[in-house]
Amino acid sequence: MIPPPMNTRPATYPLLALIAAMLLSATLPACQTQPAEPQNETPPESGSYFLDQPAPRSEYDTGFDAEINDSRQNAITRAVERVSPAVVSISVSGVRESASRDPFFDFFFNPGFVQEFTNLGSGFIVSEDGHVLTNEHVIGRNARTIQVILSDGSTYEATLLGRDEFADLALLKINSTDKFEHVVFGNSDDLIVGEWAIAVGNPFGLFEDGQPSVTVGVISALKRDFRPNPQEPRVYLNMIQTDAAINRGNSGGPLVNSRGEVIGINTFIYTGGTSYGFVGLGFAIPSNTVIRIMNMLVEDGQVTLDYDAGFEWTGITRGLAFRYNLPTLQGLLVVSVNRNGPAFEAGILPGDIILRIGNEPVYSQNHGWALFREYSDGDTMEIELYREGRLYETEMLLRRRLPAETGS
Repeated sequence: MIPPPMNTRPATYPLLALIAAMLLSATLPACQTQPAEPQNETPPESGSYFLDQPAPRSEYDTGFDAEINDSRQNAITRAVERVSPAVVSISVSGVRESASRDPFFDFFFNPGFVQEFTNLGSGFIVSEDGHVLTNEHVIGRNARTIQVILSDGSTYEATLLGRDEFADLALLKINSTDKFEHVVFGNSDDLIVGEWAIAVGNPFGLFEDGQPSVTVGVISALKRDFRPNPQEPRVYLNMIQTDAAINRGNSGGPLVNSRGEVIGINTFIYTGGTSYGFVGLGFAIPSNTVIRIMNMLVEDGQVTLDYDAGFEWTGITRGLAFRYNLPTLQGLLVVSVNRNGPAFEAGILPGDIILRIGNEPVYSQNHGWALFREYSDGDTMEIELYREGRLYETEMLLRRRLPAETGS
């Protein structure tokens, strides 16, 4: 049976109904004589929300947020909050004379030419009247202007009061009568390997607003000594090692414990190659060393021994070793001995070579000077020396210079 033919006429009735409905809905607002009652909009029961529309909070979420907020306020955040107002950025500008490498230029002109420089680093305020500590290498030589930028962005001129190249420390004074927030020092002798260490400063000198950056790590090791570079005056002894990231610009900033106390000054990093990046080996001068040297700089502007060892020495050069047939280039050559001093009482004679002070081998004259500065009046110094092919050990009781020794 053949099915009846399909109706091929367009469905005009549904289309007309749709058009009529659209026209009716378009005319309704114009015919409205009373405003519609406002309706409370509620988010859909399911589906997506707008990005600025918060999801409903449950009692569980509220309690969890409280725990999170409590955990955010920890020892580290409190330590940073305590020390940050006293951390400053330091900008140094000056000129230095550089040597020309062109013999033709040197023949016709001054062989040295003046070059401007700018150093950027960090520091921290140590007293209410505006004394500031930083690394000596941040200040450099021939500094003309020194600016200190506080965490709130305010900028002050500062004056260099004293410097110590051996320990790489410098003391500044802000040129102002204002009162400043200052740090509290901790005892670096009480540090524990593995405890928190917080480095605060302005890495790379990137930011001009003065707000410090914070990196966190642990105390990785203590009492790290570094063999001095003969070309450099600085000698680093008893350094604190940390894996808190330290970068250029962080130099001079504080290393802080979890109580917000300064336990060291961030000084340098070990990169393991030619890279300038941080690889987890940062080093800071311990706070007890900083305090001792700072007090000397405040009083005298320089570091001096508070005792007299009773002898004079010099470093051993290749020329001296060849001339006197010395067996080593390391150590200190005793030049003269005061008969009224501790060295003579310990049996030290001219011509002796001091190879060891305490437990530390002596590598150079600067290194020996740095080791002597670790001792004070009344300490006993153990010394190993070389004399005529034999090694000797002796002890030297250090004391202040007697009036008869000064000629008074």
